[in-house]
Amino acid sequence: MAHIDDYSFGFMTIDGHAFREDVTIVRGKAAGGWWRKSGHLAGIQDLKDVVAARPKVLVLGTGSSGLLQIDPALPGLLREQGIELIAQPTPQAVATFNRLAQQSLDVAGAFHLTC
Repeated sequence: MAHIDDYSFGFMTIDGHAFREDVTIVRGKAAGGWWRKSGHLAGIQDLKDVVAARPKVLVLGTGSSGLLQIDPALPGLLREQGIELIAQPTPQAVATFNRLAQQSLDVAGAFHLTC
């Protein structure tokens, strides 16, 4: 399972690899370049790889100040797929992701690194 080593505005280190762009973690693998169709709005179409992996939990980091918005339909659509959504500003989301991963829970993450 992946571990987030460090986070600061616009920067995240996961298992020793540095990212300067929004990132997802699915099945323990981190991938940079997570981009949303509507920029600062996360919808189901932006999380296709997460939904396909069917984790028990998705931790969504909404940015340093929590400015990333969540499509109001997203929680229900994820719940229909058996995925619990935990959305928090990215600093708190990092701590939540690491705690759940340490408990060996099937957890995925999507993190907005700025605003």
